Amino acid sequence: MKRALLTIMALLLFLACSSGCRKQEKPITTLDDAKTARIGVMIGTTGEQITKERFPRAQVKSFDDVMDAVAAMKSGQLEAIVTAYPTALQVAKLNREFTFLKQEPLSNEDSSIALRKGEEQLLADLNRVIAELQADGTLAAMKKRWFKDDLSPYQEPDLPLPTAGKPLKIGVCATREPLSFVDKSGRISGHDGELARWVSIRLNRPIEFLNMKFMALIPALQSGKIDLIISGMTATAERKKTVNFTQPYFANAQVMLVRKPGVTPPASQSGATKLSSADDLKDKRIGVLLGSVHDTYATKQYPRATVLQYKSPSDLVLAVKSGKVDAAFYTHETLLEVLRQDPELALLGKPLFSVPIGVGFNKTNDTLRTQFNSFLKQIRGSGLFNDMVTRWILQGSTRMPKVDGAKSKGRLVIGIVSDKGMPFTIMKDNRMIGFDVELAERFAAWLGKEPVFADMEFGSLIAAASTNKIDAIFSTLMITDERKKQVAFSDPYYELGASVFALKKNIAESAIKSDSPKVVTPSFFSDLVTSFQSNIIHERRYLLILDGLKTTVVISVFATLFGTLLGALICFMRMAKSRLLSAPARLYIAILRGTPVLVLLMLIFYVVFASININPVIVAVIAFGMNFGAYTAEIFRTGIEGVEKGQTEAGISLGFTRTSTFLHIVLPQMVRRILPVYKGEFISLVKMTSIVGYIAVQDLTKASDIIRSRTFDAFFPLVMVAILYFLISWTLMQSLEYLERITDPKYKKRKAGRA
Repeated sequence: MKRALLTIMALLLFLACSSGCRKQEKPITTLDDAKTARIGVMIGTTGEQITKERFPRAQVKSFDDVMDAVAAMKSGQLEAIVTAYPTALQVAKLNREFTFLKQEPLSNEDSSIALRKGEEQLLADLNRVIAELQADGTLAAMKKRWFKDDLSPYQEPDLPLPTAGKPLKIGVCATREPLSFVDKSGRISGHDGELARWVSIRLNRPIEFLNMKFMALIPALQSGKIDLIISGMTATAERKKTVNFTQPYFANAQVMLVRKPGVTPPASQSGATKLSSADDLKDKRIGVLLGSVHDTYATKQYPRATVLQYKSPSDLVLAVKSGKVDAAFYTHETLLEVLRQDPELALLGKPLFSVPIGVGFNKTNDTLRTQFNSFLKQIRGSGLFNDMVTRWILQGSTRMPKVDGAKSKGRLVIGIVSDKGMPFTIMKDNRMIGFDVELAERFAAWLGKEPVFADMEFGSLIAAASTNKIDAIFSTLMITDERKKQVAFSDPYYELGASVFALKKNIAESAIKSDSPKVVTPSFFSDLVTSFQSNIIHERRYLLILDGLKTTVVISVFATLFGTLLGALICFMRMAKSRLLSAPARLYIAILRGTPVLVLLMLIFYVVFASININPVIVAVIAFGMNFGAYTAEIFRTGIEGVEKGQTEAGISLGFTRTSTFLHIVLPQMVRRILPVYKGEFISLVKMTSIVGYIAVQDLTKASDIIRSRTFDAFFPLVMVAILYFLISWTLMQSLEYLERITDPKYKKRKAGRA
């Protein structure tokens, strides 16, 4: 025993010494130094192929975007990045610890415009335009203006673009400054952005940019989503098989971006220095609400930062409090209420920007949009709208007025996020209240309809409106050009500010916004009592938990019953001798087991039942039942095949029919064999129901999200829900274990012996 302990201690000491005495990584000054290096490349680029061929012994890691690779190299996960010369030039300018091997490019290549095969006239026109731009010196002037060594402002000419005619759709990957990027005004800029505008002028056609991942450009071109690719694309032999290319417009090269000699990867600096302004977030971790305007803003304005997306405001606050992000962006008006309740948080500086908000409608329902605009104009003229603003936004009222009106003209299904926060939407006394709720109810009353609220994840609202699952979105939906492509907006009814918030201890004293509320921090025990009071008792929030608990149990039980019956049918087909039965069963099992249940859930809700008004709980039962059925079918098959065939033959020889033999001999043994595995799948199904909030079902998890959005208590609701899920699983498990016991012959014998 002592010898074993000494051996283990010696091994640990050796590992500690070897890890502590590692040789420093040799700096990369030539391409030969990178033979075994960790190299980052961009998916779908020529650099990816060249790197894998040139450095077969290297650890090549692929990224969707060059900034992801840069972040990996800054953190020490990479030693080099292979990318196009313009991109390497820009990265090196902004990151002084980096340089690139200028005298030793991996390859020289030409950038061309890509277009669909068969469009010979367009190809000829584009070649003519490129030749003209080369002849008159425009391309040379563009190269001089865009590809420069310093960080002085770009000089982009103001080009008058055509407005009449069929738009020319240009596909770009606008994360490759100075080739193509999104400027501070939100427009596509850069060398290729200017080139696209020159093409638009020379062809006399309006222009429309579509920004996407580089690897998605060629599929988009082939499918007709875009007309041209102007994004520094190289005309390789492989690409020429699927698309056409013009003559080159720029002599490009693939180069290796490396760390300067003597510079070691820095340790994480999150929280090392206090934040003094929003500018300090340029290389930090920023939290945003998924699909929000803040998401877009952070991605564009902070390209070097790590932007982390969260599906609910309460998750966003929790990320800040737990240190998952350094700061987060959210609506200024709602943050004031958050900060009143949480002493650990504070605003960083003044609001960043403001955006108008409106109600979103399906693009085909212009009548409803026009009716809302008329309603909005009427309540503004009568003073009612100003009264609502005063009560909810300026005074912070939480008293919901009673809205009377006839409800004889049908229903108005309203998409809303119940945990948006005050003053817009919260849950109080088991019902929604807030500015948006009152506005929606008054509009429904004005129409003579009954308001029906569909509580959803923010990221699901636009999809629900686009597929007519809801009639309107009343959830402080900010009006942007991108969203206008998917839904129709009403006239703006308010303008929201966007602010940065972080842990107060991480913000410099001088940078804490003056209107950040001051709150005294309670002791641990009083905080625990307060958490229970505010999360469970206050405003009868236990009713939310009970409703969510009921929904979770209903979905779990009925999905299990449906899945078990479906699994039995699929098992019967799978074991049939006829291929007409077994082949579809095999295919069903393969597809369902290979598809994530969340994807299946959303496909069924938003695609299969897109035109049908169906209760989302039923959709959840169907989706989880189909998924459960695929697994139980294989469980049943394994259990049946585990019973010796001789027992079936013996039963038939004794005069039993095949059905009687199965029911009385095979089935009892099969049930006893499969129950342990079946229990595991059943419990997994119960826990998987926590994702049903994506289709507007208020289950147990959604109830906790709603409570967290009101209390902004980071942990108590999560612990409470975890305990409830455990109790549900334990109770249901006991039921199955009882079934397992009564099907066990040994248990029956013991019970008979005791009798």
